[in-house]
Amino acid sequence: MADSAPLFLTPDSPLLGHYHAGLVRASGIRYARAARFQPPVDEPAHPDLRPATAPGPACPQVPDPALQEALGPALAGRIFDEDCLRLTVTAPPNYQTGPARPVLVWIHGGSYVSGAGDLAFYDPAPLVREQELVVVAVSYRLGMLGFLGHQHAPANLGLLDLLSALRWVQRNIAAFGGDAGCVTLLGHSSGGDAAAHLMLTEGATKLFRRVILHSAPLGLAPGRARMTRAMAAAVTPLLPDAPLAQVLAAQPRAEQAARWSGLKAGMPFGVQYGAFPLPPEAEANATWQSVAAQFDVLIGTTADELRFFAVIAPRLRRLLTLPRPAPALLQALITAGSRRIYVGPAAVFARRHARAGGRAYLFTVPYHPPGSDFGGAHTIDLPLLFGSAAAWAPVPLLGEAAWPEVEAAGRPVRQFWADFARTGQLPTVVHLPGILEVQKA
Repeated sequence: MADSAPLFLTPDSPLLGHYHAGLVRASGIRYARAARFQPPVDEPAHPDLRPATAPGPACPQVPDPALQEALGPALAGRIFDEDCLRLTVTAPPNYQTGPARPVLVWIHGGSYVSGAGDLAFYDPAPLVREQELVVVAVSYRLGMLGFLGHQHAPANLGLLDLLSALRWVQRNIAAFGGDAGCVTLLGHSSGGDAAAHLMLTEGATKLFRRVILHSAPLGLAPGRARMTRAMAAAVTPLLPDAPLAQVLAAQPRAEQAARWSGLKAGMPFGVQYGAFPLPPEAEANATWQSVAAQFDVLIGTTADELRFFAVIAPRLRRLLTLPRPAPALLQALITAGSRRIYVGPAAVFARRHARAGGRAYLFTVPYHPPGSDFGGAHTIDLPLLFGSAAAWAPVPLLGEAAWPEVEAAGRPVRQFWADFARTGQLPTVVHLPGILEVQKA
């Protein structure tokens, strides 16, 4: 490996990257700019050398102490700034040689209100090192800044940010050894929901070819219009030049205004049908069907999705410690809610896609780390794909699992996911007991 830092001569601008864990990386690349409550503007080409050696800022967000119950201090030490439309590219050290490599674009979850694309436990080093992929991790606007249309802001701004990032990939990824014609979106939770809805946007077939949807809460997508109107009314007026603290302080008011809406209140922020770039809700299914033949889909869930939220909610967590029948009743509610929000809609999505002429696979991750109260809960699939021992060590989600065991369990999952990114195909049935089940829809 050369001693000098890697230089990526992208069409947009030359970028000075860095080495990380034996791989090459360009971090914190600006892909667009956006004024508050305005659509993004793609970053123009620039002849000057730009450093890409440190993570970009995360979108400002309202802290959620409950998330630390499962994920630890994931955002500790991060800089938060509205100028957050950045991405990070990780590539093999031999990226300049051989054929162009498949590209995975990572869209992080967090209920559309939290997170960032390049957090340590999302480090794609295992995928890149083992599978010779190029991975792009995207940060985008969240919450009040990205996913609530109101009097002074259009809806779906965060979705427009992601489209801008995908255009950047098309223009520039060849400079990292990536194949712009072989792009797969990999989205988790709200990121999976976003990836599914990006399929509905005009020109999507020119931006990506495949989608991998982990734990997408598609059961919460329909019938949100009345709820979002109530949320917007609760924060009006909210002017574009208001102090950032005032904007963030309005978010709990918006969430409170959604409380009456049942399960949807668990993810009150989200994409909105009928607002650019999405079609009206009544046309969504027909649009997914019309584009099915042009996309390959791999969609699935963990075995016990909602247990994640039961464990981090103090009142529900206490029920797990009581004598029967309280834990059994709570588990029944967890199972029913998981089916309604995640499992059932994933199966419907896959089967509709297959009937409409697309290739679709349906997966389940039953992985259950020893000594973990979370079991096979929401997000337990992520350490099978991403991160390192150091990144996952402070994360309670993994219980008593030793990292070498987690890494070994994830190795075949990473292989299958990379195979899908390369070809769009998997075996008709995959059976890895206790880790992964896949079947063709």
